[in-house]
Amino acid sequence: MRVGAVFPGQGSQSVGMGGAIAACSPIAADLFARAKRVLGYDLQALVRDGPEDVLRETRFSQPAIFVVNYALAAAAGGDLQTVASAGHSFGEFCSLTLAGSLDFEEALALVNRRGLAMQDAAERAPGAMAAILGLDAERVREAVAGAGPEGRAQLANFNAPGQIVISGDRDAVARAGALATALGAKRVVPLNVSGAWHSALMEPAREAFVPWIERAPIELPSFTVISNVDAQPYRDVATIRRNLIRSVSSEVQWHATAQRLLAEGLDLVVEFGGSPVLTPLMRRMDGVPATLHVGDEGGLTKLARMLEAKQGVATGP
Repeated sequence: MRVGAVFPGQGSQSVGMGGAIAACSPIAADLFARAKRVLGYDLQALVRDGPEDVLRETRFSQPAIFVVNYALAAAAGGDLQTVASAGHSFGEFCSLTLAGSLDFEEALALVNRRGLAMQDAAERAPGAMAAILGLDAERVREAVAGAGPEGRAQLANFNAPGQIVISGDRDAVARAGALATALGAKRVVPLNVSGAWHSALMEPAREAFVPWIERAPIELPSFTVISNVDAQPYRDVATIRRNLIRSVSSEVQWHATAQRLLAEGLDLVVEFGGSPVLTPLMRRMDGVPATLHVGDEGGLTKLARMLEAKQGVATGP
């Protein structure tokens, strides 16, 4: 079975995410123990008990999402024959780790530094994000352009046709949302985030992140990993470094990334994460194969049964 693994990013966090994965999987338990040594605090306790407002802070949510996402994929075991992967925003670190491009501790240290840098940038320049629903990209760009000087608001995430996220200065995002409504948007949904991710307000975070990426040991992935920055598979380490830096303040090209992922001829797409964020988006795409969200032990059991059934067909009499 040709499996594609996808990983959500910021906003997929919730207290209790991953269920009791560390209790039922020795692999996951070991990853949480290693995470505690890297981070210097008990991430497992934070994920299990919260509080929600602390977990929502990007300096905590990014490491928490990374570890839960990756622990769920690692707990799936050797039967998960992944041939391609992609992650939304920093979820790409999960893809690269699963593909052996980064080792777990190094990836977690980078995600931690990324979260700290973005938290600092958000505190220095408070911003906002909003999802524009039911409006094409050209009209969203028109709304953003009318909201104020260039850079105060911009497109941040191309999640799907008719679902585009904008980001930037709070007032500019509010004005852009009002203009989008006037241009025919079905809804404008403010996002519950603590900063203007993927916008020019994150430039200081991008600059702070550069030296950490430049000296990180990175290898070519062992299978296809699609970048969410340019929707292309990685062919060299230099591009991995460049895109991981760019992803802090650049647009997330998720829909194009998902299209390129599906071009790998997959039999199954599995989203590993605390909540189903990417699975609903992919189910609306043309030519999508079977999809599954794995967020706890029950999801892992269902995945194992699907893989066993497929293998039985392939190897049976």
